[in-house]
Amino acid sequence: MRRFGLVSAILVSTTLGLAIGAEKGVPAKGGPVYATYCAACHGNAGKGDGPGAAALNPKPRDLTDRAYMVKLNDQYLSDIVSKGGAAMGKSSLMPPWGTALKEDDIRNVIAYVRSLSKR
Repeated sequence: MRRFGLVSAILVSTTLGLAIGAEKGVPAKGGPVYATYCAACHGNAGKGDGPGAAALNPKPRDLTDRAYMVKLNDQYLSDIVSKGGAAMGKSSLMPPWGTALKEDDIRNVIAYVRSLSKR
């Protein structure tokens, strides 16, 4: 009976660990998504200085600002990407990408954006 309990506990913790790990994106897969959907405003390096940024007011967020980025959880970033700035009380100039991007794409681009603030 004890063995069954131990095996069950191991299976549950392993399955839970895999499920939680699956929720995280892969920065390398997020790079191309970022280049396609984000770099025009946020810039190639994420500093908010993309070619479209000059015409925007307010300017796009500097995604390399580590002090700011560590305050944001992944769910908030996912909501900003999928719903757009206006839906989150931010600038309406940040478009919603939820219809263009799959959930995996959004997770991957978040992982990539997080890597920009760690460089």
